[in-house]
Amino acid sequence: MFRLILIIAFMAGTTAAQEPDFTLSSPVALVDSGFLGFVLPRFSLKTGVRAEILPDTEPADISLNTQSGVPVMQGLGQQYFMMVEGQNTAQPQNAQRFADWLVSEIGKRTIEQFTLDGAQVFTASRVEVQGVAPIIFEGDAKRGEALSFTNCGRCHVIDPRNPMSGIGSTPSFGLIRGLPDWDERFMTFYLRAPHPAITQIEGITDPFDPARPVSIFPLSITQTEMEDILTYVSTIKPVNLGAPLVEHQ
Repeated sequence: MFRLILIIAFMAGTTAAQEPDFTLSSPVALVDSGFLGFVLPRFSLKTGVRAEILPDTEPADISLNTQSGVPVMQGLGQQYFMMVEGQNTAQPQNAQRFADWLVSEIGKRTIEQFTLDGAQVFTASRVEVQGVAPIIFEGDAKRGEALSFTNCGRCHVIDPRNPMSGIGSTPSFGLIRGLPDWDERFMTFYLRAPHPAITQIEGITDPFDPARPVSIFPLSITQTEMEDILTYVSTIKPVNLGAPLVEHQ
C-alpha cells in the first residue's frame, strides 16, 4: 500500500521518527510532481506542525482533491480543492492551521513558487477567506537574536548595537519589520536576491551548483535556527518611517 510519510524535525539532532500532527490525502499526481515535498517543509518551518501524506483513497484530516471543497489552485490540467475533515482527531487545530496557511497570502505565494524545469506549475485560487489565523512563531527568541547578529549582521543593521555594520543599501531589521508584509519577507528571504546565491537552509534549499562556487562565506542555518530568527524578529519594534515606504522594482 502506497504511503508516504513526510516528517519535519525541529529539534536539532533528532533522529527518531515522530508521530505526524495531522494526515493529508492527495492525488498521486501532486505527490509525484514534488509539490507536497516543496510546500509541507515550508509550512512546518513556520509552525513545527508535521503531516503524513496518504493516498486519496484513504480518509484523512485534510483532503486535496479535484472534485469539491475550497478551491486552492489550478495546474497539471486540473483544479484542486481542499476539504478539512479532522474535527475528530486529538488535535484538530493542526489540520485547520495548515488549511488556513495554504489559502493565506503566504500560502498562495508558496504554491506559485513551486517550479518544474524552471516553469511555474500552479496558480493559486484567489478567493476571499475569512478568519485566517495569524502565524505564531514558537522558536527561541534569545537564540534567534544571537543568530541574527552572527549571520545577518554583516549586511543588515540588526539593532542599535551594530549601527555601522550593515551595508548602506541594505534595509535594517527594524525597517523591514515596519512593512505590512514583514513576516512574508523574512520567511522567504532565501528566495530574494542576493540570498539564493549565498544561503543554505537544511532541508529547504537546493545545494549550491559546484560549477558556480560561492564568492563569500555562505550563510548556512538549520530549520530550527530559522524558526529562532523568525521568533526574534517578531519581537523587534518596527521603525516608524512617518510615511509609507516607496519600493522601486
